[in-house]
Amino acid sequence: MSDQERLLREADDAFTELHRAIEGLSDEEMRQGWLGSWGVREILIHISGWHEVMTPALGRIARGEAPYPAGTYDDFDAWNARFVLQKTGVKTDDVLAELDASHKAFVGAARTVPDHHFETGSAVRETFENNGAGHYREHAAQIREWRR
Repeated sequence: MSDQERLLREADDAFTELHRAIEGLSDEEMRQGWLGSWGVREILIHISGWHEVMTPALGRIARGEAPYPAGTYDDFDAWNARFVLQKTGVKTDDVLAELDASHKAFVGAARTVPDHHFETGSAVRETFENNGAGHYREHAAQIREWRR
């Protein structure tokens, strides 16, 4: 199995873990703030937001281009706030649908990148791991802890 295939599988498995962590939560529970001012809903919006901006970055990297202009995403907190603000008023069911669609697009974009770009230390691998499996596991663990 190639590095790419393994990382794609890990992302899908971790995404399933994330879904299990939120399984059975009501809309009210999803909106309850517990991570600063964020609840589960905001965490999911934040994940989708990073998918949205990193999906095209994967394609640019594969073409030998910079993923995005230097400094664009240096202020993660501002981007996270922007992602959440943009989804104010969006129904939780729609947030969940967007999460699933954004994961599918993100993983789909990664599938089109030639395998050699997934070598340890590469920009593609780092981008994919930081916004895929690693990101899902981080937030799934936080949600499971909160639910306890």
